[in-house]
Amino acid sequence: MNSLEINQKKISELNFIYIVDDDEDDRELITDALIDSNLMQTQIKTAVDGADLMEQLTNGGSLPSFIILDLNMPRMGGREVLSAIRENTDLKHIPVIMFSTSDTDVDVKDCYDLGCNTYMTKPCDYLSLTDAMQVILLYWTGNSTLLTVQ
Repeated sequence: MNSLEINQKKISELNFIYIVDDDEDDRELITDALIDSNLMQTQIKTAVDGADLMEQLTNGGSLPSFIILDLNMPRMGGREVLSAIRENTDLKHIPVIMFSTSDTDVDVKDCYDLGCNTYMTKPCDYLSLTDAMQVILLYWTGNSTLLTVQ
């Protein structure tokens, strides 16, 4: 039995996860990789950019267990939405995982300075993407305690 199977109960208890990416193919691939990592489709919500995410987060509904956030998006990019989340008292507790094709030191430092919890570079193939999603799920369900706020 692997660590992911051991954490299946905790995974099933996650409220939901937001995937925020302007690239529809990336949203679909990340969703598929999370499902292949034992997350249920009903535990995944998507937003097409930061403005879309902020609209959904501030509409009074339930909040996500964590957010997987792309860096470079139109309307409201990853830096701007991360800053807005960290400045909002109702949202600032939500873990934010930056997930970008950029691996420049400037981007990584900027995101950590703004309060991201983790910065990961998007892998180039599906198997590596699935591995990355498993790492994220293992960390946030096995080694961390997530705040459950409705």
